[in-house]
Amino acid sequence: MKATIVGGGVIGVSWAGLMAAHGIDVVISDPAPGIEDVVHAGLAELAPSLDELGLSSAGLTDRVTFEPDLARAVDGTDVVQENGPERLDLKHQIWTTIEANAPAHALFLTSTSGIPATDIATALQAPERLVVGHPFNPPHLIPLVEVVPGQQTSAEAVQGAVDFYTSLGKKPIVLAKEVPGFVANRLQAAIFRECVHLVAEGVVTEQQLDEVVTSSLGQRWAVSGPFLSFHLGGGPGGLPHFLEHLGPGLQKRWGQLGTPNLDEPTKALLSKQADDFGGTVAELAKKRDSAQIALMKALGTAPSEDSQ
Repeated sequence: MKATIVGGGVIGVSWAGLMAAHGIDVVISDPAPGIEDVVHAGLAELAPSLDELGLSSAGLTDRVTFEPDLARAVDGTDVVQENGPERLDLKHQIWTTIEANAPAHALFLTSTSGIPATDIATALQAPERLVVGHPFNPPHLIPLVEVVPGQQTSAEAVQGAVDFYTSLGKKPIVLAKEVPGFVANRLQAAIFRECVHLVAEGVVTEQQLDEVVTSSLGQRWAVSGPFLSFHLGGGPGGLPHFLEHLGPGLQKRWGQLGTPNLDEPTKALLSKQADDFGGTVAELAKKRDSAQIALMKALGTAPSEDSQ
């Protein structure tokens, strides 16, 4: 199987590593100078994580090649995973070239974090082929992929995307309709807004807030999401009982949530506190990845060779 990764940034490298570890021949198309060195360095960084997941990183770079010319890069490909800049005009250019040169059977997938497939597909002669496959960063670790069809996306394209991501050990969730930011990023934005408010108001530091989350909501939501958690919190009566007795207080609290602005003083405060996390970004990311893998193994959600 051959996959073409458009864009060799953080998301593209992560996708490339995961696909190559599953035995897929990967072609990365990115015209940026020095992209090969950047990608090889990125693959070396994530190789230990792939090994911990039960995937083999041996010969990883041998299955990843480079072709800056997009038309040649998609020739004969089975899957295109596009990770270009979040600019509609550029995505139109990219997908026009892909459609004109990729095989008729190839899956058309975009990692866009906010642009609807409907808007991107206006550049295609066959808009039914394009579907959003939005990962949660980093794609080689976090199981979720939001599969979001456009208004003209075919059922076959959706199923093809689901089957492909499942084969990589991912957890594809098909959204019933397009919504700005999809689901995971909307939730993240809503929670982070209150996080910024609480830190900016001096209620807690960034490190204290993170500890609150990882010692409570993070652990709870890792095994039961918000709805199931409140369903269980309602006792024998479940969610209906919870909404009847605790819903009014919850709704009142919605009106008490903060609406901070990312102005210069707030950004300066957040940036200063970020210096206190106790390590470089690379060191903290390595520690995070190790803990994330341990958690996924405990929950049985880690992608592995068994998914092939």
